[in-house]
Amino acid sequence: MRSRQDIVEIFSSFIQFNADRFSNWATEPKLRRSMQKSLAQSPQATTKENFWALYWHKLWLAQPESLAFGHLYAYLQEAGYWAAQNIVTNFTSSQQTVADCFQIAIAKVDKILQGFNSQQGFNLKNYASAIFTSTIKETLRQRQEVDICTDWSLLRKLSHKRLEEALQNAGLSPEKIASYLIAWNCFKTIYVPTQAGATRQLAKPDSATWEAIAKLYNSQNPSTKIHQAETLEQWMLACAKAARSYLYPTVASINTPKPGQDAGEWLDNLPELQGESLLTNIITQEELQNRQTQQQQISEVLIAAIAKLDVQAQQILQLYYGGALTQQQMAAQLDIKQYTISRRLTKCREELLKALAQWSQDLHISLTSDVLKNISAVLDEWLQSHYSQTDMAAGDSPTSATLADLKSSRE
Repeated sequence: MRSRQDIVEIFSSFIQFNADRFSNWATEPKLRRSMQKSLAQSPQATTKENFWALYWHKLWLAQPESLAFGHLYAYLQEAGYWAAQNIVTNFTSSQQTVADCFQIAIAKVDKILQGFNSQQGFNLKNYASAIFTSTIKETLRQRQEVDICTDWSLLRKLSHKRLEEALQNAGLSPEKIASYLIAWNCFKTIYVPTQAGATRQLAKPDSATWEAIAKLYNSQNPSTKIHQAETLEQWMLACAKAARSYLYPTVASINTPKPGQDAGEWLDNLPELQGESLLTNIITQEELQNRQTQQQQISEVLIAAIAKLDVQAQQILQLYYGGALTQQQMAAQLDIKQYTISRRLTKCREELLKALAQWSQDLHISLTSDVLKNISAVLDEWLQSHYSQTDMAAGDSPTSATLADLKSSRE
């Protein structure tokens, strides 16, 4: 796939597929004009993509319905593509296509934008790559279950948190969601499969079971008693429908034509940007210096952590990330077993991740699951960049590199 280089193209073009292959970059005129206007209004602004990613993200936080979303949607196209390519190549059967996995990933752009925190000093594209990969894996796993399970099997497999999210996504009121969740818990309590583990083709409960579920529901929720057991069946079918829609969503592009119209796209509904003052603020020297300082701190933390590793561990890191050797090639060169290489690589990454996690906690950054995924992605990018700049001669000390110099290993 041809990587985009021009800053306007990066924030205004979208991947076009031909069957399952990348075809070309299609530029959206409205986004191109917006990007050109923004560059013209602030000649002092840098043309580095990370700068503009942070700018559009901050503007999106202030104006969620603006063109900022379209710019970020375009910017993250490559991250979504390479995450999909990696999954298809390494983790899924041949039935999964890059185009399908790409659509699964790119549909979560809004989730990524909500979870990303620029104050943590990380790159939006790296953060998106980690979330895209985990999203595709989880969605494919869920999709398999959704495809092969009956409604009643699916209801038994769902967690309370996932069902609640599905019902919220369906737009139900808090009162209705509470009633549905109580009914679902009663369903799981009463309707237990006779064969443990054999629940994928679970049949619908009989009338006596529905009556028992209704009785249990009424005892737990007397304020909204159910007078007909058929009502519970309708509720459970509604829960199953909401869960399938949530776990297996229909993906729509922002270039999708408006319903019932021959012309026009969803993108046309996004209002023009009003963010010149924000752009002026984001390009202040103080903010740039603070970000560079934090990036340098991350680099120093990792260099110090590597220095604490033994000589063989440092040599393995150099060969793997700097020399681009396979584990088999490394085993032959170092005269040790391949499984030893694998274990030592895992151990090295764990030690470096611990160092980054400790640094994050020292800055009072909460180690949420998304932050941990982000740290892992940044570590891989940093190691590849760091060792690509290091002399591969045996015994040389690693040289310093800041996160500002990172480039995506997938481009």
